[in-house]
Amino acid sequence: MTASDLPVVAYTAAQVRELDRIAIEEFAVPGIVLMKRAGRAAFEQLLAYWPKPEAITVFCGVGNNAGDGYIIAGLAAQQNFNVRVVTVAETDKLTGDARLAFEFAKQASVPIEPFSDDTSLDGFGVVVDALLGTGLNGEVRSRYQQAIELINRGQQPVLAVDIPSGLCADTGNVLGCSVVASVTVTFIGLKQGLLTGDAADYVGDVRFDSLSVPDDVYKSLVPAATRLSYNSLSTLLPPRARVSHKGHFGHVLVVGGNHGMGGAALMAAQAAARCGAGLISVATQPEHVSAFLARQPEIMVKPTETVADLVRLLSAASVVVVGPGLGLDEWAQHFLSAIIKSPLPMVIDADGLNLIAEAPALLEQAKGAKTIVLTPHPAEAARLLGVETQEINRDRFAAAAKLAANYNAAVVLKGAGSVVATTHALTVSGYGNPGMAGGGMGDVLSGVIGALLAQHLTAFDAAQLGTVVHGLAADRAAANGGERGLLATDLLPHLRQLLNGM
Repeated sequence: MTASDLPVVAYTAAQVRELDRIAIEEFAVPGIVLMKRAGRAAFEQLLAYWPKPEAITVFCGVGNNAGDGYIIAGLAAQQNFNVRVVTVAETDKLTGDARLAFEFAKQASVPIEPFSDDTSLDGFGVVVDALLGTGLNGEVRSRYQQAIELINRGQQPVLAVDIPSGLCADTGNVLGCSVVASVTVTFIGLKQGLLTGDAADYVGDVRFDSLSVPDDVYKSLVPAATRLSYNSLSTLLPPRARVSHKGHFGHVLVVGGNHGMGGAALMAAQAAARCGAGLISVATQPEHVSAFLARQPEIMVKPTETVADLVRLLSAASVVVVGPGLGLDEWAQHFLSAIIKSPLPMVIDADGLNLIAEAPALLEQAKGAKTIVLTPHPAEAARLLGVETQEINRDRFAAAAKLAANYNAAVVLKGAGSVVATTHALTVSGYGNPGMAGGGMGDVLSGVIGALLAQHLTAFDAAQLGTVVHGLAADRAAANGGERGLLATDLLPHLRQLLNGM
C-alpha cells in the first residue's frame, strides 16, 4: 500500500475505541463481527505478502487484539496451513468477544501453547503479533518483553495486528520495547502514532481496513490529526498569469551566514529561488559575498554589518527567513531583534530559534508579528519549551501543539514524521528518508517555506506544502542515487519540479 492509499485522517487510540463503541452500540454492529472482519482482513494481508507460508505462529495476549489473533489462527487452520498460537497470558482470562474468538480457534483445532523459555520459532515461516494492541500506555511488562525479544531475534517476517506490540498508538514512542513488524494492518481508524517518531523503524508497510464500519460512525468525532498529501496540497499555488512579473511573487530576505557559516544562508536562498520567489536577497557577513555571487548570481547578496544596514533591506522585502548560519553572537542577537520588531512575515530556524529560547523578551515581541513559522528539530524544540529532548520525542504531537500555542505560530517539528501545528490543527508528513540526516536540510526547508509565504500562502499552508515538497524532493533524490551521501542541495531541482506539478 502506498501512502496515498491510507486514510487522510488519523486518530488517537481513545478515539478509535470510541469509534468502535459507536459502531457496536449505536449502529448495531456486533463486536464479534468486527473482530472477525479484522482477523480476516489481517489474514488476507498475510497471504498477499506471503502466499505460501511454511508455517504461521500467532502470538496472543489477553485482550481484543488477541481475539483478532485467534481469528487469524482459526482461518489459517481452516485452509490447512501449519499454524499454532503461542499465548503469553492465561487463556482463562479471555472474556467477551476475545473468548468467542478463542473458541473459534479451538474448534478449528489450532494448537494453543503457553509461552515459555523453551518457545522456539525455528521452522515457522511467518509470525503474527497479536500481543498488546493499542491499549498499552505504560512500559511493556517482563513476560511480554521476553516474547517481543524472541520475535525480534527471529528471521521470520512479522505481521502486526493493529499496531506493533510495545509501540504507543498516540505518539509512536516505544514503550520499553516493541515488535519490529514487516507489515502492520490497522483497523477502523488510522492511529496517529503509526506516522511519526520511532514508528518508522517498527511498523513496516502500513495497511488499513475500515472493517466496513458505516460512514456515519465517523461523523461524531473530529480526527486528532491529518496526514499530509502532495496531491491535495500541490494545488495551493495557482498557475501563473501570462503577464506575471517578479514583483508578483514576493521578495525573500534571508538573514544569516555569520563568520564561517555562509553555506547555510546560501542554501536557504537557493531553495527560495528554486521554489518561485520573485526576488531573493541575502544579508550576510561581507566575507561571503563573492562566494555567493559565484555560486548563484540570481541572488542579491548584501554585506550587512550593522542594524541600520539590515533595516534598509527589511524595508524592501516581503518575507524574511532568519536563522540559517546566524550564530549566537551580538551580530546575530541585534539582527534577530530588529527582524522580530518588523511587521514582515518570517520563518525562524536554527540559531534564530536558539536565540529566542535564550531571550524570553524576544518571545513577547515575536507574538506581535503578523505571520511566524518556526522550524525546529527536536533539540531546538526542547530549548524553546525548556525541557529535555527526550520529552519532545516522547510525544511529538503534543510538543508541536504546545510550541504553536506558546508562540502563536505555525510550527514544523522536523524529524521522521514531521508534525506541522497551529493553534487549531495538527498535520503529519509521511515523506522523507534517512538520507536527510545531514547538514543543510533544515536550511533548505526554511528557504522553501519563505518562498511559499512570498507567493501569498498562509503560514499553515506554506508550512504544510513546504514540508511535503521538501520530504518528497529528498525521496526523489534518494531514488536516483541512494540515501547515503544525499546532500541538501540535491533537493533543489526536485523542489522546482514538484512545485510545477511535475
